[in-house]
Amino acid sequence: MRVIAGTLKGRRLKTPTWDGLRPTSDKLRETLFNVLAPRIAGSRLLDGYAGTGAIGIEAISRGVAHVTFIERDHRATGLIRANLQVCAVLAGYTIEQADVGVALSKMPVEARFDVIVLDPPYAAIEVSTNEDSTNEISRVLDAAGRRLGADGVLVLERATRVEPDVPASLTRIRDIRSGDSTLTLLTRVEAQSDRN
Repeated sequence: MRVIAGTLKGRRLKTPTWDGLRPTSDKLRETLFNVLAPRIAGSRLLDGYAGTGAIGIEAISRGVAHVTFIERDHRATGLIRANLQVCAVLAGYTIEQADVGVALSKMPVEARFDVIVLDPPYAAIEVSTNEDSTNEISRVLDAAGRRLGADGVLVLERATRVEPDVPASLTRIRDIRSGDSTLTLLTRVEAQSDRN
């Protein structure tokens, strides 16, 4: 894995030495940032289910004002710290070791992000679409939507074969398919109606 563009372009990032963490491919990350390019400079970005931190670090490289990394696995938060160190990033970020849904629900009411990227384990989305499930991903999407700024966008990375359970508070604006993965872009319902 490497940083694709910006001030940190070409820096190689460390990858996990354990199973169960699926880093976003360079190709999909490049697609994501091509779409988000007009929104990145000076923005506040939340990297949920941050894993290696590659998405947030790419955003830092491209000029975001601040990144909040949220990841519950202590090995992954250590990997995020190591990757920030490799890139000599000393400021402009926060790392929270917590469950994404819990962290979002505990944030102050005024906490707002211009871009939120969620990359949960694909299996978690599959489980959430089962009628008997607790719809954890739907709850996380709803909580994330409440943290979006007025013109903010929420991006869910998911397996192409699985449709997410999108809560009523969000509107799907675009799907970008790349092989077995799809980026689903969402915005707050109120924000969408304000534009019409």
